[in-house]
Amino acid sequence: MIMDTTQLRPHAAPFRPRAARLVLGSASRFGRPDGAWWPRTRDLARELGELADVIDPLWGRLTHVAVNPRHWQPVPHGVVVVNGHDVAVDRFTEVLNPHRILLQSYTAGRWDLLVVPPPTSASSAARLMAAVA
Repeated sequence: MIMDTTQLRPHAAPFRPRAARLVLGSASRFGRPDGAWWPRTRDLARELGELADVIDPLWGRLTHVAVNPRHWQPVPHGVVVVNGHDVAVDRFTEVLNPHRILLQSYTAGRWDLLVVPPPTSASSAARLMAAVA
């Protein structure tokens, strides 16, 4: 039996990071979030990379994040490196809604995103995100 092994050779495939699950509203409305984000885990430092992959090209480099630490484990202290640049992280337990995250960029301003908890079912997350958009 003769076997052709030319197709079994290893080949390089480009690395493709997972895209952030994010929806942005069309216009800012007073008191309503500017969009919704559905992170995969509760590890904020890990999730910020995927979020910045989407936010940075749209709004300019992400520079500051404010969260209520209730639903994030662990919450980084001070500054975290995200995709090669520093992002300041502030924790506000008393003032900030635990289901929201505030993002800032020096070039484009501030955004308030609803955070859909990671264990949420796909159908429920889709409904929440559509309601924000």
